[in-house]
Amino acid sequence: MPGMPENFMPVYLFTGFLEAGKTKFIAQTLNDPRFATGEPTLVLLCEEGEEELDVKALARNNITVAVIDSKEELNEANIRRLSDEANATRIVVEYNGMWLLKDLFEALPEDFGVYQEMCFADATTFIGYNQNMRSLVVDKLQTAELVVFNRYNDSIDMMTLHKICRGVSRGVNIAYEYTDGRVKYDEIEDPLPFDVNADHITLADNDYALWYRDIMETPKKYEGKTMTFKGLVAIESTFPAGSFAVGRHVMTCCVEDIQYMGLAAEWKDASKLRTRDWITVTGRIAFEKSRLYKGKGPVLKVSKIDKAEPPEKEVATFY
Repeated sequence: MPGMPENFMPVYLFTGFLEAGKTKFIAQTLNDPRFATGEPTLVLLCEEGEEELDVKALARNNITVAVIDSKEELNEANIRRLSDEANATRIVVEYNGMWLLKDLFEALPEDFGVYQEMCFADATTFIGYNQNMRSLVVDKLQTAELVVFNRYNDSIDMMTLHKICRGVSRGVNIAYEYTDGRVKYDEIEDPLPFDVNADHITLADNDYALWYRDIMETPKKYEGKTMTFKGLVAIESTFPAGSFAVGRHVMTCCVEDIQYMGLAAEWKDASKLRTRDWITVTGRIAFEKSRLYKGKGPVLKVSKIDKAEPPEKEVATFY
């Protein structure tokens, strides 16, 4: 594979919930002449739905199918054994929608790596899954390169599907496949709820989570800009003199995943601050090394701080 390290085992990962169209897509891929070149391939089926792979036909093209019935079988030794037995030079994984992806990532041998990850969803049931199993939906969306909504029709609110995906990942591509085979790609623009081109940006309380994700993904976009926002102070004894963190507790999908997401900040009077102080802070963004990041990151050079009341919703969200 171009650009792949030598002796690196590429893993093609297909995720989504039962009856979302994963097996059908995998079957089409394995039978596509552009993919079915005779290269020794191991297919790990971690979930079996109504659609079945033609194992005998695939075997004639040097493709071995192995069924993983339980998470206990999903371990480094077993994956290595199955790969060696198939003499595989690439792996295709149809993952169980009820299993967390970290279990797979932790089980893969060190020289195995995800080369491509696609998520499949039934557009007619996805909103219900998101309402009832939000943490599993987030798990499948946060690392996917592409989400394909099968069985889409114009009576389904595209914006709702779009917002669910964008609430987890701004980088994932989204496609909608109609029942007649037509495919429409998501071209909905996602303007940030503030003027990113302004020299001085003042955040509304509800916009912190979106801004934090954006600045962490594209920090240089904010370099030199002045920011004003409300945040919660965090100080540890290991912080350098004049340094502190300022941020908010953010919930990505559910109460269990709430975590403090803050920026490194520098202020000459930082010693006057106390952990859990709510403040309105103004400062200029620099992109530089900070001990708080163990490397480079956005650092707020504070020019002004005022004590503040907590926001109406103390935990920030993406939606």
